[in-house]
Amino acid sequence: MNNAVNDGVWSGSWVAERLGVGLEGTDGRSGADLRAMLGLALRRNPKRAHLLVSHVLGKHVPQTPSVVYGHGVRLGRRVHALLGPAEAARAVVLGYAETATGLGHAVADGLGTAPYLHSTRRPVAGVAPAGGFEESHSHATSHLLLPSDPGLLAGDGPLVLVDDEFSTGNTVLNTIRDLHARYPRRRYVVVALVDMRSARDVRRLEGFAKELGARVDLVSAASGVVTLPEDVLEKGQALVARYESGSGPDAPARAARPRHVPPRAAGRVDLHWPAGLPDGGRHGFTPAHRARLEAALPAMAGRISGALPAGAGKILVLGFEELMYAPLRLAGELERVLDGEVRFSTTTRSPVLAVDDPGYAIRSRIVFPAHDEPADGPGERYAYNVAGGGFDAVVAVVDSAGDTPALHAPDGLLARLAEQVPHVLLAVVPSFVPEPPHAPERPAMLPEPLRGPAFSSYPPDEVGWLLQDLSDVTLEAPTEEREEAVQRGGAHYAESLPVEYQPSARYQELFHTALAASAARIARAVGVVTDTVLTERSPRPVLVSLARAGTPVGVLMRRWARFRHGLELPHYAVSIVRGRGIDANALRWLAAHHDPRDVVFVDGWTGKGAITRELAKAVEEFERKEGIGGFDPEIAVLADPGSCVRTYGTREDFLIPSACLNSTVSGLISRTVLRADLVGPDDFHGAKFYRELAGDDVSVAFLDAVEARFAEVADSVAEEVKELLAEDRTPTWAGWRAVERISEEYGIHDVNLVKPGVGETTRVLLRRVPWRILAHKDAGADLDHVRLLAQQRGVPVEEVDGLPYSCVGLIHPRYTRGATGADGKAVNV
Repeated sequence: MNNAVNDGVWSGSWVAERLGVGLEGTDGRSGADLRAMLGLALRRNPKRAHLLVSHVLGKHVPQTPSVVYGHGVRLGRRVHALLGPAEAARAVVLGYAETATGLGHAVADGLGTAPYLHSTRRPVAGVAPAGGFEESHSHATSHLLLPSDPGLLAGDGPLVLVDDEFSTGNTVLNTIRDLHARYPRRRYVVVALVDMRSARDVRRLEGFAKELGARVDLVSAASGVVTLPEDVLEKGQALVARYESGSGPDAPARAARPRHVPPRAAGRVDLHWPAGLPDGGRHGFTPAHRARLEAALPAMAGRISGALPAGAGKILVLGFEELMYAPLRLAGELERVLDGEVRFSTTTRSPVLAVDDPGYAIRSRIVFPAHDEPADGPGERYAYNVAGGGFDAVVAVVDSAGDTPALHAPDGLLARLAEQVPHVLLAVVPSFVPEPPHAPERPAMLPEPLRGPAFSSYPPDEVGWLLQDLSDVTLEAPTEEREEAVQRGGAHYAESLPVEYQPSARYQELFHTALAASAARIARAVGVVTDTVLTERSPRPVLVSLARAGTPVGVLMRRWARFRHGLELPHYAVSIVRGRGIDANALRWLAAHHDPRDVVFVDGWTGKGAITRELAKAVEEFERKEGIGGFDPEIAVLADPGSCVRTYGTREDFLIPSACLNSTVSGLISRTVLRADLVGPDDFHGAKFYRELAGDDVSVAFLDAVEARFAEVADSVAEEVKELLAEDRTPTWAGWRAVERISEEYGIHDVNLVKPGVGETTRVLLRRVPWRILAHKDAGADLDHVRLLAQQRGVPVEEVDGLPYSCVGLIHPRYTRGATGADGKAVNV
């Protein structure tokens, strides 16, 4: 019963023959191709007689999850191609309740970087609507828009509206009319599985767009026309009435008949749903949310699989009205791991006549009372094509708002399912309710960014530091003293500063030699990462570097954008501290002055990916606590040897000369400080400006040397970016796995003491108490400065095979005061 064609019979032929309804393709497809996607049924609805029943939507007809999800993702990719990377990066996707909530999610996934919101018919206390509209032909008409972030719809990027089908186009017009009055924009894209508008309705939408002064594009999997006789509504209503009364000549299925087997009580499985993760797009769903869901899917599907009966060969995952995406993704993961057949569909509030005939799309109907205490009062709900589907088990996935006594009642959904299917399993997803907006007492205005020459040796337009100046505070402590305090848990590394390393003449000579040798290589990586950001993330990004290693890279990216594209990009530096998160006040300042969706976080390189993870966690926590969304935690880096990010200039581990030095190559700014007696709840994190080191400062010289090579690498950058965008850049986290292996092999048992890559190894030698250095046998001149520092500190360099990095620095795992070197003995530096 789950196919558009059953034994050679189209599942719309029953309606077509009795009402004279025709279905023909108009996009180059034949009518047969369109009929393979759609069947027909009769609505129990006085506004419209017929219902187009999609066989790939996952609503009325159980379908393979990969088919359902794949259709949406492919449509999203087409939208991305239509808009181009720059516009796609600014898009927001809006799906329609209830049938297209899952489809809209999948379209957003196909777009890649777009936040998603779907309309809802469920009011939520404490959440003010950001808009609403009517759907004229639907059984239930009023749509609410309830984003937790009021700014989600306020941008001027493209709005992508997703529905399962377009008939008259009225719903789209109502939506755009309402939203355009509040948040005008230049471009809309309408997406549907099928576009079934008449030529008149097409012209009407074109005229509406012209009147609005906006561009409206359409993307659909197929298009066609439905031809209806003039009396179709009256004939359809009469036919429904006759069959509902049981007087029809065929065999209607008013309700599914129970099996002649005593039903079992439904089992229950705890998904261990990630705390704070939205259950769907009712209040907004970001790419960061999707990443959290995808990371948790294998474990959740494993719990469902473990609770299913042995030998269950055909399983249905049944979603709950608007709750389509989470059940669909769970079903997709089960499809991937189970040997049996997995199908997906959802319950609905739409009343449809059921007729048990191969030429009719709705073969059976399970009827049960609403179980989520709907705002419009009690009523019937339905699950179609479940009874008689031959399922061995049904996994009913509801949100906690729907886990009420009505769900478990003798006439409730679970009991009705148990009458038809041998095994029923209930999985409950916590209903996400945004925290009410709160306004804690804060200063009326956060301070403006610090700029050079008052703070840092960079020119004032190169970077604004969202930090407070602690230059007059003594924060430095001897390296050995700091290491002992950190490892014993008595202090955090961000509560003090290491004594600034004063490079010897030989070491300075190594820096300049390395810079001359690698300037073109760095320039190429700068160009690649900058153009990748401009193409995929935002055409006018706000660069936010993670102080301080990210700041020279941010300045170089800003210079490349000006050199190559004539853009003057804003650039700020903010503090992030491992274990403490990002400076929330800095994010508040950024949100008050820029669109968070344009913010691109920048760092120098990845090691094992600890800061990458820290930033993702911190941004999610900030969004949850502050109610300010839109920040994308994906970091853009110059070098990604650890394979931790998607946006990078190179994945090679090579010497970036700015890693050789501390403040003297970073605008004379210290690393950042976070200490309770110095940084209050309304303050930026702190840092020091070492004005006294101006004679040794090479910060601007480093930038100028790299910028001088921009012209010679411009052509190669364009080719590399083109190739990079076509590659699969999914992070593999190979670096993290290598760090875990090294930690165990060397008996350290703490990944925080393993610092991979040239940059991190240099930091170990300059700031920490090193134990030993692991070097790749073929690293060559990239490690000259590492070998020199290791010699000065009495630390052995061990050459090893199979290292994914050029080198790895190991911090002394059993440090006591004065211990350094491989044997733990003190040496003179």
